[in-house]
Amino acid sequence: MADGREPNAPLTAPGIEVDAAPGSRTATLRYFEPDGPFAAAVRAATGAALPGPLGAALSSGAAGEGPLILAWRSPTETLALTDDAARHTRLAAALAPATGGCFVDLTGGLRVLRLRGERSADLLARLGSDALIPRLNESRPGRLAEVATVALCVRPGETLLAVDRAYAAHLLDWIRATLADWPGG
Repeated sequence: MADGREPNAPLTAPGIEVDAAPGSRTATLRYFEPDGPFAAAVRAATGAALPGPLGAALSSGAAGEGPLILAWRSPTETLALTDDAARHTRLAAALAPATGGCFVDLTGGLRVLRLRGERSADLLARLGSDALIPRLNESRPGRLAEVATVALCVRPGETLLAVDRAYAAHLLDWIRATLADWPGG
């Protein structure tokens, strides 16, 4: 993708596949109160509440809209991820007049990697943290390969890793090196 070191083809090893989530639109929703006026505006615009601590939710939206993921990042911040550019734009417009928070577009600054396979948890543990293995509908901020990362799961068998673009190549290099030594490979 943009820096040439993100995978154009999936990285694979027995029981695991890693790829860059194509077309991802990302934003952070920053707010003062998780149940204040900005949270009400998010609910009105998405049909979903801001997730509580360590929560993640998939909002299917209206007919013809792509899914939107809301993932807790901190007590005053939630990630909003979608592959639907129009939905991303509509959400930004809907939240612009809201008080008590703001929508910050991170599309150019945040990369999303997708892990699939029964050995995803093994990969996360080898990269540095059992604490970042999310259960379904969970979002876990922490560090992988010494890089701040948010690991989240909203679909069975799939883990998403959100990482600052500046560190995505570093994380991918660690993943490549780890998969090169993968047992059974």
